[in-house]
Amino acid sequence: MTTATPTATDDATQLGDSLQLVTFEIAEEEFAVDILAVQEINRMMDLTRVPQAPPEIEGVINLRGKIIPVMDLRQRFGLETRERDDQTRIIVVEVDGRVIGFIVDRVRQVLPISRSIVEPAPDMVATIDSQFISGVGKLPDRLLILLDLDHLLSGQLAEAIDNVTESMQA
Repeated sequence: MTTATPTATDDATQLGDSLQLVTFEIAEEEFAVDILAVQEINRMMDLTRVPQAPPEIEGVINLRGKIIPVMDLRQRFGLETRERDDQTRIIVVEVDGRVIGFIVDRVRQVLPISRSIVEPAPDMVATIDSQFISGVGKLPDRLLILLDLDHLLSGQLAEAIDNVTESMQA
């Protein structure tokens, strides 16, 4: 008899029909990512710029000896930049074996929601490209935009993140 190794998906299933999400704001819109992808949340810190990195990559941070690329989600979504303040945070996530930080305007809360209130993303739900959205949570008082981290970090950007990480580790 074999036993299966638990995965992040199994953990979510064990929570029943709910998702545990970390919610945050960018440009006054509320977004969320699965808490299982989040490693930690940090106050904004000094970034080291990386030559020839894509514009979305603001730089890297050294987090307990590990070099982590940091992406400005405003830049990735094509939104206007704004001055950082004491609410600005870096959410460190792991996606497809890559660890990356996201700069967000403000972290709101950890929020459990029922999967039944999540619907596929319509073509125009926010100021960002719908390819980055996995769904929309319809809460009683607001909409919650669930990010698709796999699409957010795919293609040329994923390669660039790998190159930045490798060049800084050398």
